[in-house]
Amino acid sequence: MERFYLVPISINMKDEILDYLQEFRDNKSDIHGIGSIDKINDKYLFEDAFEDCLKLEDDDYAESINMCPGKLYFLIRESDKRIVGNINIRWNLNEKMLQYAGHIGYSIRPTERRKGYNKINLYLILKKAQEFNLDKVMLGCNVTNIGSDKTIIGLGGILERTGTDPYDNEKTNVYWIDVNDSIEKYKDIYEQYISKERFR
Repeated sequence: MERFYLVPISINMKDEILDYLQEFRDNKSDIHGIGSIDKINDKYLFEDAFEDCLKLEDDDYAESINMCPGKLYFLIRESDKRIVGNINIRWNLNEKMLQYAGHIGYSIRPTERRKGYNKINLYLILKKAQEFNLDKVMLGCNVTNIGSDKTIIGLGGILERTGTDPYDNEKTNVYWIDVNDSIEKYKDIYEQYISKERFR
């Protein structure tokens, strides 16, 4: 049985993260919940993106640039230490983020999809949400993204509304998850997939 853990972004993960991002580009696949890391180019280096990512963990800094504080993690498969996904948790949401974006954004690398990994990813970040004192979390999901929709519903997501996200003009479902209830309800399913030694 495969087991997984989350690790916060680290400068030491540069090569693995660049490889991860390249797979999305090669597959012409959108990536969500990655912050500004996917905008790396010849002028905006990994080191710059990494620093910007760390700055956003500070509430005062995030507020000063009209953004929400957040923390980026990568989902690691224990057996081969491969990055199979990413997930971002945000707290102190502003009005803009409460419209459609929400507390959590995530992606699974294209070659690792349809294996149930994103439900493990979401379960793990719900456990992190407890550390950030979040009782409920909101997630936005494009109505055409069936995989993401199933992930959210599979962890207890309750549909609040459907509307058009002004950011991309796409019809989007908005869900809420009760953090403690979800963890309690689904722990027997997902705890077996978590690497206890590495979860941090």
